[in-house]
Amino acid sequence: MLNKLRLWKNQNNSSILRDKIEEIKKSPIPEHVAIIMDGNGRWAKKRALPRIAGHHEGMKVVRKTTMLANDLGIKTLTLYAFSTENWKRPKNEVDYIMKLPEEFLGTFLPELIENNVQVKMMGYKNQLPEHTLRAIEKAMKETKNNDGLVLNFALNYGSRAEIVDAVKQVLNDCQNGKLKESELTEQIFSSYLMTAEFPDPDLLIRTSGEIRLSNFMLWQLAYSEFWFTDVLWPDFSEEHLLEAVEVYQKRQRRFGGI
Repeated sequence: MLNKLRLWKNQNNSSILRDKIEEIKKSPIPEHVAIIMDGNGRWAKKRALPRIAGHHEGMKVVRKTTMLANDLGIKTLTLYAFSTENWKRPKNEVDYIMKLPEEFLGTFLPELIENNVQVKMMGYKNQLPEHTLRAIEKAMKETKNNDGLVLNFALNYGSRAEIVDAVKQVLNDCQNGKLKESELTEQIFSSYLMTAEFPDPDLLIRTSGEIRLSNFMLWQLAYSEFWFTDVLWPDFSEEHLLEAVEVYQKRQRRFGGI
């Protein structure tokens, strides 16, 4: 009887979620959603678990979030997985995080391929361990022809370094005659950033109650809508993503106008 009750509840919840998704899809969906996945360590600490347990649990949420984003019709989902500052963390924690792409993509890649998801990465590849880079490049290669949701991992990414590098490239192109100073616009400068192939995020989500950007997409988020939640990333549910999209749909984006 108890198992039947649980099955009924799960089926009922699934039906409610499906109805909610269909209702939300009737209004404009953000084309690019970026998420600062924060709170894994605190989630683990609250349960007297090692911090790596939080990162492992958070990996499961990435899967659910990706599938729902794909279902909603979001075109690009950028996940802030590891910043250029995160190397300061304890070595055992960093080593574990660097193993997650191999574990995650090793089990999840067939589902990504089946659902027409394309894997991308932005960040500084030369500092990543070989096994981490190998897993990501394998996923990128095997999904390169998919034309559904782009799952873009920001891994070893830092926005200030990205902007400085872009300025250096602009200066170099000006010195080599490839670009005239008079030709430099915001649009041209954006083409020198790691996100050149993506539109700027429409919606930024940050979990765990922190209200800051933490060196994430400082140029690209200029006119994005922000949605902050106290929920820790391992507890971030499909309902939370739907709530964030609903809030986005109710906002009026004026981009500095009236």
